[in-house]
Amino acid sequence: MDIKPAITVGGLNFEWDLAEGRFLFEGQESVLFWTASAMKMFFDSIEEISGKDAANVVLESTGFRQGLVVGEYFQGMKGVSIEEAAGLITNTYASAGWGLAEIKELNEETQTLEVHLKNSWEHTINIAQGKEQGGSFLPAHYAGIFSSLFKQNIWYKVVHHQLDGFEESVIQYFPSEETIEKNIHHLSRLKEAEKINELERLVDEKTRELNEMIKEISSPLIPVLEDIVVVPLLGSYDEARAEELLVKTLQNLPTHKAKYLILDLTGLNNNFTQPAAMLIEKLGLTAAMIGTQTVLVGISAKMSMTITESAIDLSKFNCFQTLQHGIHYALAQNGRSII
Repeated sequence: MDIKPAITVGGLNFEWDLAEGRFLFEGQESVLFWTASAMKMFFDSIEEISGKDAANVVLESTGFRQGLVVGEYFQGMKGVSIEEAAGLITNTYASAGWGLAEIKELNEETQTLEVHLKNSWEHTINIAQGKEQGGSFLPAHYAGIFSSLFKQNIWYKVVHHQLDGFEESVIQYFPSEETIEKNIHHLSRLKEAEKINELERLVDEKTRELNEMIKEISSPLIPVLEDIVVVPLLGSYDEARAEELLVKTLQNLPTHKAKYLILDLTGLNNNFTQPAAMLIEKLGLTAAMIGTQTVLVGISAKMSMTITESAIDLSKFNCFQTLQHGIHYALAQNGRSII
C-alpha cells in the first residue's frame, strides 16, 4: 500500500506520521473528523446538555475566540497586509475543508467587509441536524479573525444563510461594542428572567389555589338545626373577602330556608374593627330583607367597646355571649328547645 507522508495542496502542507498517530496541517497538530456524522454528534451533544439558546452562545463564543487565535497568527506574518492575510486565510480554510470563503468589500479605513461562505462544514452539519436556521460558529469565527487583524473589536450581521435557500451565506462585519462576553451575560440574565417568570407563575398559581381554598373554608355556612344556620367569622376581612362572605351567605340562606342567621364573632379576636362592624351590620340588614333574622354571639368586652365607640348601631340585633345561648334563643322563638 502506497502511503504518502506529506502532500502540498494550494501551497499548504499536510503531513502524516502514522507511527506516532499524528496529523499536521502547516506544521501544526490537527485532527480530521467526518462532518455530517461525528461533528454533528458533537454539536447535538452540546445542544442536548446545555439547550439550544446556550449552545448557540457556546458555539458563537468558541468560534470568535478561535478566530482571534487565527487572526493573531496571520497578523504575526511580517510584510503581509490585512488584504493579503485575508486571501491567505480563505485559501487555507478551503484546503482544510472549511468550505469556500470569499472576502469582499474589505475597507481597512472603516474596518468593514463582507464574507461570502459556501458549502461550509457548519452548513453541512446544520443540514444533517435538520436545522431551519444557520449556525453562529463561522460568522463569529471571522469576526474574531478580523478583530485580531484590525486590532479592533469586530462584530457581524448575517444578511442571509445558505441554509435559507441562497447560493451562499453572506455576513457583514463592522466595528462594534457587541462582544461575546455581553452575549454570555445576556444569556445569563435571560435564563434568570425565565427562572423568575417561572417562579412568579408558580407563586400566582399557588396563590390562586390558596385563595380558592380560603373561599371554601373561610366563614362557612353551617346548618346546625332546622331553620338555623351559623356563620363563624374568622380573621380579618378586606373588601374582597367581605364581599365574598356577603354574597356566599345571602345566596345560601334561601337554600337552607334559614329563619335565623347566627354570626359567631369569637374568631375575630383582635381583628374586630370598624370595617368588621360595618360588614356585620350590612350582612344583618341584607339578610333581614329576605326574611332571615340575625343573631350575634361571641361578643367580648373589647368588641363591645369597639361597637360603642363606633357610629355603627348593632343594637338592632340580638346579642349573646356564647353560640349555645344564640341557638337556644333561636329555638325558643319557634317554641322549641334542646332536650
